[in-house]
Amino acid sequence: MPAIILVGTQWGDEGKGRVVDWLARDINIVARFNGGDNAGHTVVAQGHKLGLHLVPSGILHPHVVCLIGAGVVVNPQQLVAEIDRLAALGVDVSPARLKLSAAAHIILPTHRALDGAREAARGGDAIGTTRRGIGPVYADKAARINLRAGDMADPESFSERVAEVVSLHNRRLEEEYGLPPLPPAQIAAEYCACARRLSSHLVDGSALVGEALAAGQTILCEGAQGLLLDLDHGTYPYVTSSSTIAGGALTGLGFGPRYVSRVIGVAKAYTTRVGAGPFPTEIFDETGERIRQVGGEYGTTTGRPRRCGWLDLAILRYAARVNGLDEFALTKLDVLSGLKRIKVAVAYERAGVRTEYFPAEFGARALSEWRPVYEELPGWEEEISRVRSRAELPAAARDYIALIEEQVGIPVTFIGVGPERDQAIT
Repeated sequence: MPAIILVGTQWGDEGKGRVVDWLARDINIVARFNGGDNAGHTVVAQGHKLGLHLVPSGILHPHVVCLIGAGVVVNPQQLVAEIDRLAALGVDVSPARLKLSAAAHIILPTHRALDGAREAARGGDAIGTTRRGIGPVYADKAARINLRAGDMADPESFSERVAEVVSLHNRRLEEEYGLPPLPPAQIAAEYCACARRLSSHLVDGSALVGEALAAGQTILCEGAQGLLLDLDHGTYPYVTSSSTIAGGALTGLGFGPRYVSRVIGVAKAYTTRVGAGPFPTEIFDETGERIRQVGGEYGTTTGRPRRCGWLDLAILRYAARVNGLDEFALTKLDVLSGLKRIKVAVAYERAGVRTEYFPAEFGARALSEWRPVYEELPGWEEEISRVRSRAELPAAARDYIALIEEQVGIPVTFIGVGPERDQAIT
């Protein structure tokens, strides 16, 4: 009856998709619990590089049932396109395998327009959102005025409600931002067509999860983004609009904590982030650019270049505490091969005061007052993409992993040494 929760421990983009794909071999259900198509989970398998935005990363395993949970916000057009793309590759995305919680909320084109308008109005203070409508739809959810996926069970009635909400949003676009309205009738017709496609995928997500756990099945709860983008515990206001931590799996899928058997945190062997906001260990020289190029650090969703920096163990300690981590999956260790020296942030200092935890709770402005304390380690020249056991790694790479485990107090049980399915030490 166990539930395994998998979360990102940095600013997202840690490689959660490939870890989900690895774990899914022994899983019955993979359930996504937060975020929307602002997330991008990349899986490389059988010669294909798939960027999944809404469909859970376990979809490539034929025995796995995938659920898009109540905590997710769904753009129906994006979901239909993703289903069609997977089906064209021969992946079974029928209603028997891909299920959508009726309680998930719906993103409209006007949510995206409002998102973009708000970002533009912020000017130099822009947060750096993906402009996918995520903030506005979660705001409408909290205001109790939004549409839910269950409304698509009656496509005609759903299209009428779509037109009503689009008209409501149009007034804001015109009055607050001076922007032209979007066509309610056209959007309603397009969303009606999506509803006809997706209505057969609708389920009571919480009941599905509860029945599976009661039957002794194993559920993998897949999170999007990462700890430091969490609405409550991230580097506010440079965050997303959902709960990205382990607790979000319980509310996003609708089950209780007694079922949780493992919490796995995914971390890169270095740190990246996309968009604006503080990044204390960011590297601004050629080393940062080298990591970006070797690691392919460009957003799956937007294609934006990611900011790159040294690994921050204060962040990982914070992640271990907030999520109750049992273990780490460390990805992209191979990207560091060839660096002569590697820095690791082990603490923070401000005015003579030292802390070993990431000082995120006081927000982005307070964080800018702290400076990382580095420990420098020797790098390794060896190429490690063919290594399949920890003992075969270069001594410097083993020391790097040992430092993480010693400083954070959590074992590393998965080490990614390349993007392919089999390029991992487990």
